[in-house]
Amino acid sequence: MAKRKEDPPPAGSPAWMATFSDLMNLLLCFFVMLFAMSTLEESKLAELVAAMNNTFSIFDAGATAIGEGILISNGVSQLNELDQYINSTGKTADSANEGEDFQEYEKSPEELEQMLADEKLQENEQLAENVEEALQEQAVGDQVDISFTAQYIQLTMNGALLFDSGSAELKEDAKSILDKVGTVLERYSTGTVEIEGHTDNVPISNSRYASNEELSSARALSVFYYLAENTFLDPANLKHAGMGERAPVADNSTAEGRSMNRRVEIRIYNPAQG
Repeated sequence: MAKRKEDPPPAGSPAWMATFSDLMNLLLCFFVMLFAMSTLEESKLAELVAAMNNTFSIFDAGATAIGEGILISNGVSQLNELDQYINSTGKTADSANEGEDFQEYEKSPEELEQMLADEKLQENEQLAENVEEALQEQAVGDQVDISFTAQYIQLTMNGALLFDSGSAELKEDAKSILDKVGTVLERYSTGTVEIEGHTDNVPISNSRYASNEELSSARALSVFYYLAENTFLDPANLKHAGMGERAPVADNSTAEGRSMNRRVEIRIYNPAQG
């Protein structure tokens, strides 16, 4: 007796495979969205979540379509619209500041450097005001002139206030002034403190100093030693230099100008510069 042939399997894929394909499409959409959102800033991501939640409720198991298209449950048919939606989200949310942010990133290195210099200048202006107020409290504000740049605060004392003519030995009265200046330096100097000695252009004529260069260096060194020995300033942060007649601030052709040029300058450098 002949055996009956078994019926061949039905053509096409099993029914479960269609359902599985739909599930894979949905997962693909989900991970595409995650990848796109991963490149957003945290603030932009929060805006995206809120916008998507309000627009098509995808995070609340809703069935709202994107725009006027087919439901998201239909798979990848809306991927192009989804990509366009994600790319546009956040670009208009903060449109009021968009131009300003763009201009900030457009600044040239020279403009950024100038902005930094202006910021340092403002910081040093405030520091100069604090130093001036502290000197007034110490009752030496009239003996010390204050100026500033973006790099440092400068305290200037007349040479005749500190030294006798042609000498680098501190006067007794000068020591009390330096004690008070040292107290202010301890409070406000956190970086390098530089001491510079200056003279006029009249050649020196004594047996101890051969030139104005030597005299100005000796005067700067005298102030350096006094501050190092009588304050809590770190000597490693103290520098000294003699400038001689090379950096005048007034006309050496007059007695008043020469008097102004004979001076000692103490510079408090900004920590970022010093």
